[in-house]
Amino acid sequence: MDDLHARMMRVTEDLRVIQRELNCAAMQAPSDPELMEALSTLPETEAIQTLCKSLDQMRHFLWFYTQVMNNDPELGDKLRQGDSSNLEAAKADASFLERLTRSDEALLLRHLVESKERKPN
Repeated sequence: MDDLHARMMRVTEDLRVIQRELNCAAMQAPSDPELMEALSTLPETEAIQTLCKSLDQMRHFLWFYTQVMNNDPELGDKLRQGDSSNLEAAKADASFLERLTRSDEALLLRHLVESKERKPN
């Protein structure tokens, strides 16, 4: 877990550096036509779009992860085990709206876990 924590800290710092560099480029671009053209090239825009989609996927996953871990650790265990009958039993006492929300979260969480090896869209 220490390795994972250190890695998250490195990624967080890398994202801050990327943000600062992009911010500087965005501030300089209006007064520098060559920089504006370079930033508008296909490789640059594809890289930005890929990063944006990857960050969106991670943001969604982290939101659901924190929901599962903070709200119902047993639900997280059952999702990891893939036992849908136990999952439904755990939800039996929840209100209809709560069950609907958790079902959506469970499906998305399962999808994200199964698609871990996919390339970002």
